Amino acid sequence: MTAWNGGPCPKCGEQMPENLIHCQNCRTMLNSDFQSDIIEIPEFVPLEEISAMVDVDVSGYYFACPQCDRELKANKKYVGEKVVCKHCDGHFKLKEDDNLVAFYVACPYCEKELKAAMKYRGANVSCKKCEGSITIN
Repeated sequence: MTAWNGGPCPKCGEQMPENLIHCQNCRTMLNSDFQSDIIEIPEFVPLEEISAMVDVDVSGYYFACPQCDRELKANKKYVGEKVVCKHCDGHFKLKEDDNLVAFYVACPYCEKELKAAMKYRGANVSCKKCEGSITIN
């Protein structure tokens, strides 16, 4: 590609110094190696807002009683403690790995209690009541 050597503009005849791209007077393209581009400015399209995930800790668990197999609900503070089934009065130690059916969390957006299966622990989910995005720890 050769640079403009200087001289009169081919359109308006005005004397132009070397190494210019456009005539300073009429804006004519001085170097034939360049192509004039017509750049269309794209239409502005607003993007959909991305909601941030909020980390939520498990509040408690639903588990099956080892004696009567009925579902019970207990706060996470009772994990590792001796508990009593309200249905059969059976005594047992609540373990995090035994008989857990589900867990519950409080939604940080609508403050409603959400019950979820154990497979959703550690997953990114949406609150079924307000559709807030949460990650369950």
